[in-house]
Amino acid sequence: MNSKNSKGAMEMSVGTIVTIVLLMTVLVLGLFFVQKIFSSGNNAIDSVDTQLTSQINQLFSDGSARIAVYPTSRSITITRGDSTPKGFAFSVYNDAKGQSSSFSYVVNASDVSNCKDATTNQNIMTTQIANSFLLGGQGQFTLGPGGSLDLARLVKLDVPTTAPPCTVSYTINLNRDNSAYSSADVFVTFK
Repeated sequence: MNSKNSKGAMEMSVGTIVTIVLLMTVLVLGLFFVQKIFSSGNNAIDSVDTQLTSQINQLFSDGSARIAVYPTSRSITITRGDSTPKGFAFSVYNDAKGQSSSFSYVVNASDVSNCKDATTNQNIMTTQIANSFLLGGQGQFTLGPGGSLDLARLVKLDVPTTAPPCTVSYTINLNRDNSAYSSADVFVTFK
């Protein structure tokens, strides 16, 4: 009778050891795959940054453009209430010869007329509300002659779920040495 109990105990401990070994193997493989996923995500972000810089530099290559906006369609769609703010980027080319220049920019909502209540046809968004969504909507920098930004300026929008679904036009106003230099419009659709 005693040998049956010890045989059962031996089978139980071998089964437990096999289970522990299998669980450890699954845990190690899981950690390995999670690490690979995060490293590939970081590589994808670096790749997008490189592509963005490359495309902006290509736009400035002929010297005729003063401002380049990405995406080049100048149209983006943002999901209301998204936990990660999305936006657009722009870069600037200093066409001044022989001198550095001081630049400043301001991004403002320029047209909210598309944000109307369907039943009353009244505007349900103001430029002040649309401007409150902006992150990085103004700034300053200096560029040497014939230079452009090494890293494009990023403007993000943090749009709450309470915002109406509509399209707002934002204008980037760029000044060089306190004089108007260039501008560009970006159309942002909230869905």
